[in-house]
Amino acid sequence: MILLFFRVIEPGYIAIYNKPLYIHFYLFPKKLSESQINILQSEFMFYKKLSQREKKYFEYRVAEFISEYEFIGKEGVVVTDQMKVLIAATSTMLTFGMKNYLYEIFQRIIIYPEEYYSTVDEVYHKGEFNPRMRTLVFSWKHFLEGYSIDNDNYNLGLHEFAHALNFQALKSNDTSMIIFKDMYKEILEYIHHPENAKRFFESDYFRIYAYTNKFEFFAVILEHFFETPQQFKLKFPELFHKVELMINYKES
Repeated sequence: MILLFFRVIEPGYIAIYNKPLYIHFYLFPKKLSESQINILQSEFMFYKKLSQREKKYFEYRVAEFISEYEFIGKEGVVVTDQMKVLIAATSTMLTFGMKNYLYEIFQRIIIYPEEYYSTVDEVYHKGEFNPRMRTLVFSWKHFLEGYSIDNDNYNLGLHEFAHALNFQALKSNDTSMIIFKDMYKEILEYIHHPENAKRFFESDYFRIYAYTNKFEFFAVILEHFFETPQQFKLKFPELFHKVELMINYKES
């Protein structure tokens, strides 16, 4: 009855405030083991900065993610708790401000030891999101490199999850995705304005790969949003604010 009430009034709330009526509500949340929590505490900076209550929410979501998807090791990779926790935590970080945080558009996560050869386009990859195969793929070596330096704006995990989130928005009409799509449209209009596009390019802040297409630009700006937020906000405050609204997350 309570959830039904929320569903009825939430569209009006979103129209006024541009965010969900509530984000965290877990009737029967799964829990992480102590060793899994220790991985977050020792290796995931985003988690370490959260309040105690937020850490509990984060843990619930990581546990749900791990139970939802199949993790497969390739070329001798043995899937470990560290792999599951860090991959799940990366997705959870990206969607922490969203009410709906699990993906319907992939079912499995494949982990290679390093770059792998794709028979689809006959090139080597470090990672990819393949919607037709409903799969996310990572080179574990390069996934870890994304966290070895947390302010270089290179984060393979964030990049590939950003692609998955973008695709999810095309397929879903839940409240979080409605907000996401509205702001994504605004961001595209903003970045394609000639004066803004010129400023982005001349600033040399976003790496050149960002200008491959709109999907790559979107993934790259999310890497920057989490890795160098203060610099991003200083250089492009309006775009930074639009990203905050899109994923409904603002650092406290």
